[in-house]
Amino acid sequence: MPSRPSGGSLPFLDHLAADSVRFREVLTTAPGDVRAPTWPDWDADDLLWHLGEVQWFWGEIAERRLTDPAALDALNASREARPGDRAGLLGFFDRASERLQRMLDGLAPETPLWMWADDKTAGYIRRRQAHEALVHRLDAELTVGDRTPIDCRLAADGVDEVLRIMRGYEPEPGLTHTSSAPPVTIATVDAMHSWTVTPVRVTGTFDGRPVDVQRLLVSDGPDAAAAAEICGSAADLDCWLWNRPAEGAITREGDAAALAAVDAVLTDSID
Repeated sequence: MPSRPSGGSLPFLDHLAADSVRFREVLTTAPGDVRAPTWPDWDADDLLWHLGEVQWFWGEIAERRLTDPAALDALNASREARPGDRAGLLGFFDRASERLQRMLDGLAPETPLWMWADDKTAGYIRRRQAHEALVHRLDAELTVGDRTPIDCRLAADGVDEVLRIMRGYEPEPGLTHTSSAPPVTIATVDAMHSWTVTPVRVTGTFDGRPVDVQRLLVSDGPDAAAAAEICGSAADLDCWLWNRPAEGAITREGDAAALAAVDAVLTDSID
């Protein structure tokens, strides 16, 4: 697993539990048809159903100790139909969230589990689901206009995850990459951590499928070769990377083309 700005493992299960509780608390008071500003096609009930489904899915993975991707079809066939009312949605979310936390708490972090990322362990699913709950907690808060602070260390880890795993690239057989712009440094002003990212175009064939995507080569720390810098609090940078509104200022200085190339990576699809 890549090094993290936290300098060690964070209490991901505690964050998952706290942000899931906050998510539910906020949406319980929201009218079901109020629109989520970060998801214009969704209302509060859609948001509640979405996170419930996500937590149900990874709870199933953990409970079944599933490692074989061929078993995903059978897993998906057991999905529940969406409840037709708010009480049913809340009940589904409660069951899914409680089971996910209980299952992950009962597994050693190194336990093998199916995951789309390279790190196929219960430990990474803990990490991923903590960040999933955080981002959707923010979605819920923005829906009702009651935003609360984001933990600095969790946000810094979230920046690391987005850059390395969601948007990052490491050389793979069958793929080649070419730089599309000079390096850019991304720095937190409160978490004492920075990354240098180089936008690249990745092409080739992976698992028999053609690939043509924009990604980032990522390293820790600043780089004298960086042509630009993006700075902000860990929370604001995490929000920016997930296309959520930041609360504070994010400064962008240096080569405009390099900054635009980073933006292009962030708007490219995540496969």
